[in-house]
Amino acid sequence: MSTDHGSAGVAGAFGPEPLTPLVFLRRSAEVFAERVAMVDGDRHVTYAELTDRCHRLAGAVAGTGVEPGGVVSVLSPNTLLSLEAHFGIPIAGGVLNALNVRLSAGELAYIVDHAGAEILLVDHELEPLARDVLGRLERPPRLIVAGGDGDEYERWIDDARPAAWHVEDETQLISLNYTSGTTGRPKGVMYVHRGAYLQAIAMAAQAGLDGDSRFLWTLPMFHCNGWCFPWALVAVGGVQVGLRRVEPAAIWRAVREEGVTHFNAAPTVLTSLLAHPDAARLDRPVRVATGGAPPTPALLERLERLNIEVTHLYGLTETYGPAVICDWRAEWDELPPDERARRKAYQGVVNVAGGRLRVVDATGHDVPRDGETLGEVVLRGNVVMHGYYRDPEATAAASIDGPGGAWFRTGDIGVLHPDGYLELRDRAKDVIISGGENIASIEVEAALASHPAVLECAVVAAPDEHWGEVPVAFAVLRDGAAVEEHELIEHVKQRLARFKAPKRVVFGPLPKTSTGKIQKFVLRQRLRGEPVGPDTADVSSG
Repeated sequence: MSTDHGSAGVAGAFGPEPLTPLVFLRRSAEVFAERVAMVDGDRHVTYAELTDRCHRLAGAVAGTGVEPGGVVSVLSPNTLLSLEAHFGIPIAGGVLNALNVRLSAGELAYIVDHAGAEILLVDHELEPLARDVLGRLERPPRLIVAGGDGDEYERWIDDARPAAWHVEDETQLISLNYTSGTTGRPKGVMYVHRGAYLQAIAMAAQAGLDGDSRFLWTLPMFHCNGWCFPWALVAVGGVQVGLRRVEPAAIWRAVREEGVTHFNAAPTVLTSLLAHPDAARLDRPVRVATGGAPPTPALLERLERLNIEVTHLYGLTETYGPAVICDWRAEWDELPPDERARRKAYQGVVNVAGGRLRVVDATGHDVPRDGETLGEVVLRGNVVMHGYYRDPEATAAASIDGPGGAWFRTGDIGVLHPDGYLELRDRAKDVIISGGENIASIEVEAALASHPAVLECAVVAAPDEHWGEVPVAFAVLRDGAAVEEHELIEHVKQRLARFKAPKRVVFGPLPKTSTGKIQKFVLRQRLRGEPVGPDTADVSSG
């Protein structure tokens, strides 16, 4: 058989081109030029305006001396600045580093320094925090303040010459997202143009986004680049509605006044919406995706009554956000309400761009799909990180060999059901998920242990009706030492973001194994009011 296809056989004659989400902005500027791209307070920005502003931002970044591969940090709520940064910085060849606005100055200073940021863009409301961060650094980046008196950011981009974009390598970095430091210091997770493009397409497809979508920014854009939704909404020509603060009244008002069709939120946000006086059945359905702790059946049933359709997701910073989605099956509609809610709480199956998911035992072999055999969740594919920034040891530690090469070890424990749907059962890394935010128990323990009265301590998750989980500390004091519970809590708040501080402190000996290891699972059982078996008897150090 002849394989001669003429000029079509010339490699690279008509393509392919590197995959990048930047093409979405170009397309929408051509197709939806006069359509509103974002509503930011009283401001309505069209796609033509957004495109011009992003290219001017790129010109300003390049004009400041940031070369391709240079990092620009952004400290901002969900405003126009955050959306523009998702396009303008990579147009200049730069790497976006969106910062968690809830972190302390010390935590942010570590991230900005480790990332090697050359510019820090900050919303005017967060300027005091930004200046505190810069004051802690030997080589601080240039600070550009957006909004407020004078609005330096507007002058900066107005004076810039628009820059054109050209991505030659789809595996070059587009963003750096730092973990919550679940095993010590935060790690910089590297996203590349290819992964961001594919995840954005997957989110658009699986969330049902289109040109009529009006998306409310309740999920922070700093969290996994907003699960890649900033790029996904631009891809379909939808409208993004900014939100400075995640408050129930503001969410209900935006849903009704702005015609919101979609938003993403942690279960705690959904709980607060239900408890608000404005909660009432909507005259049209609103689609909501939620991650973190699984939504309870009672929560799902109450949301359904308000015409809010919930989809449960699972992912990590290392997987561009949602790697796994509870794809709903029509036949499940006929199930009893309690069983239907239980299925909705499954983590689900890999998204359409997600590659492969496995649950493996300690030897790396797949566990049976029986809904009972526990194993660690591992992932591989185009929407798994490129590795940890400047940390090859951590990258290697998160890898396990398997079919096709290396697989990412999530550290999460779960089961696979016969239909292939994943259900998590535990968190191997003892991460506490409170209000959608990850809290590393080891980090809180270090802050607590720095108090002179504390001999040893342990921090675990306690169930909480509002937050899903909250940190609770168990502490043993030094001989002769005395300290009150509120003093220890305040001590932690002075060193970490306030939401990471334990909600209460329990004093007394800690349960330990014969080798001296603290039995955290026993502490969790106590908090849940579960009986402690004879094989988990206390072996305290005292």
